[in-house]
Amino acid sequence: MSPAGAAAPGEQSAGGQGTEGGWPFGVSRTPTMTIGSALSILQREFPAVRVSKIRFLEDQGLVSPHRTPSGYRTYSQADVERLRFCLAAQRDSFLPWKVVRERLSELDKGGPDVPAPGARVVTEDGDLVSPAVPSRLTAEQVAQRSGCDAATVDALTRGGLLRTDAGGKYPPVAVQIATLAGQLAEHGIDQRHLRTVRNAADRQVDLIEQVVAPVRSQRSGPSASGARARSHALASELAKTFTALHTALLQAAIDRME
Repeated sequence: MSPAGAAAPGEQSAGGQGTEGGWPFGVSRTPTMTIGSALSILQREFPAVRVSKIRFLEDQGLVSPHRTPSGYRTYSQADVERLRFCLAAQRDSFLPWKVVRERLSELDKGGPDVPAPGARVVTEDGDLVSPAVPSRLTAEQVAQRSGCDAATVDALTRGGLLRTDAGGKYPPVAVQIATLAGQLAEHGIDQRHLRTVRNAADRQVDLIEQVVAPVRSQRSGPSASGARARSHALASELAKTFTALHTALLQAAIDRME
């Protein structure tokens, strides 16, 4: 295994590829894949990822693929693992990119077995290790995990985008909502604009409620057992379908802008 800052024997050194010597250790750094090949690997786990997202991660300094003399990007297995780390960190832990960059920096300095929240850490026997996530979060925890300040969490709560339980705590999904709201705020889209998104989501929930109500209300017969679990699973599946449809409609509208 190579120490940090040095290429492993048989792997390319200076000029071979930009993340040389960093995490993941013991993974090939020889650039053999086009951006399309790297994308096809990542889409097995992240179906929604596109070439533009990979280039965005490069712009953020999270991965540095090798460039051929003609300017084409080529990727190594190590590059793909770093990309997977970044995508999983945002998907699973809703980490802002500056925090993802810090986590990668920690891994780069500390060796192959350094844990990192949101990382796709694989043990020797192939098991995935995920950090524990509290079932309820304080406003301070939401702010810290989403990379925003307490005032933003308060504003999102007063605007109805974030909702607390009877004890004033937030569900884990509040971190994702705050993170995404923060990303939109960077483009001048504030809580006032996001109320229309909240209202649209509420209308979709009303439709979902109508569909799952008969399943949840089953009180007798062989179908009574587990009715609540089945209704929740159905509601979750419908929510994913609504999300996919909304994404497709947005993309269709964006395509018409070209």
